[in-house]
Amino acid sequence: MAIVILVALSTSPVVSSLRPGLGVCRPSGYLPGRSGNCVKNNDPDCCVDGKSYPQYSCSPPVTSSTPATLTLNSFEKGEDGGGPSECDNAYHSDEEMVVALSTGWFSDMARCGHRIKITANGNSVYAKVVDECDSVHGCDDEHNFEAPCDNNIVDASPAVWNALGLDQSTGEQDITWSDGDE
Repeated sequence: MAIVILVALSTSPVVSSLRPGLGVCRPSGYLPGRSGNCVKNNDPDCCVDGKSYPQYSCSPPVTSSTPATLTLNSFEKGEDGGGPSECDNAYHSDEEMVVALSTGWFSDMARCGHRIKITANGNSVYAKVVDECDSVHGCDDEHNFEAPCDNNIVDASPAVWNALGLDQSTGEQDITWSDGDE
């Protein structure tokens, strides 16, 4: 009986998407694209009808210097961030140092309100986690008709980009991050 349960669990898409010990996070499925009214501020990845988008229920392991991709997001009402932030059901000014993390790193809201340290080009800042950059769902009104996030995204407000001295027009930046201890 126990062997049957272990075999069933090991073939589950959620469990098999992250192979412990290997630190590999693979897609847990694919979402069919559906276009809609995608607010195009900050150059979002708007969904295309019929295109398949990878879904991730996991993210790479968090370390003291976790590699990630920083993306630009407005958390203000009516902008490209979609609805209010998941952690506090509120919108946030572009002047606030706030981020959304990919689904695996968001960890079912476990990092809500926590500060993370973000480092790029030798500069470091702290920002508060207020939302999830959904790596499973997307291509709907709630997600601004954007594709699901990759599994390694720190989606940051313009204030974070400015504090790091980054050019917002690039839209993406290689960074490292860690749980903050400030």
